[in-house]
Amino acid sequence: MHFPSSLPSTHRDFLQHALPILQANAKVVGIAAAGSYIDNTLDQYSDLDLVVAVEPDALEDLLSARHQVLSDLGDMVAGFSGEHVGEPKLYITLFAPEVLHVDFKFVAVDDIGYRVDNPVILWARDARFARALAKEDGQYPPLDLQWIEDRFWVWVHYAALKIGRGEYFEALDFLSFLRTQVLGPLALHNAGLPPRGVRRIEQHLPEAASALVATIAGNDKHELILATTAAAELYLQWRDPSVISNTAAQQLACSYLTSLTE
Repeated sequence: MHFPSSLPSTHRDFLQHALPILQANAKVVGIAAAGSYIDNTLDQYSDLDLVVAVEPDALEDLLSARHQVLSDLGDMVAGFSGEHVGEPKLYITLFAPEVLHVDFKFVAVDDIGYRVDNPVILWARDARFARALAKEDGQYPPLDLQWIEDRFWVWVHYAALKIGRGEYFEALDFLSFLRTQVLGPLALHNAGLPPRGVRRIEQHLPEAASALVATIAGNDKHELILATTAAAELYLQWRDPSVISNTAAQQLACSYLTSLTE
């Protein structure tokens, strides 16, 4: 089997051991690799993102039995489903002794078309897996710029309320939300990249990453005000001119934030 040149030896060894075991399961139709495997940008810190296509009538049975099925692939020290990231069909695992993180997504082969990228098929029992992938090109959901604008200034005011009340950890958490849900995606979108939060933004957009440092604060009122102000300024700098701006909400939220320094 041909592996990408960036695949670390620990990841390669796992695949060479695990794939034949999964192939022996008659309910499995095919296995593909997603994430950084696709564009050959893996490193020693990468996890493995595997898509396991299964017979449609066997999906529920495999989802119920997946802990045991995946335990047979090696020394799986932990495994749990991905409801916390909105992916109940995802199973997140950790294998010893290499401390290898592997995500498995079980999908009925007929439903494989809807996805955010184009995984690389590692093995397929027949042509159904390839046909299902070919029906539709994988695409990361586009950023809804107006949706962000309609909410952003209320979010800024919310952060200001938490600062004013002295709920500094809440404010810190909300600044992280703004970086992940608004600022990082906007910077990536503006550069023509998939708006995946702040994933690898240091490598893709070092200048934007440096600018985001100003939105980081300590557990301190003054620092939090400065960081929230910086977040608002970056949003205005990176906001697409095509959106219908809510000037009244912007002025109100920014004035309230400024009032906290008085």
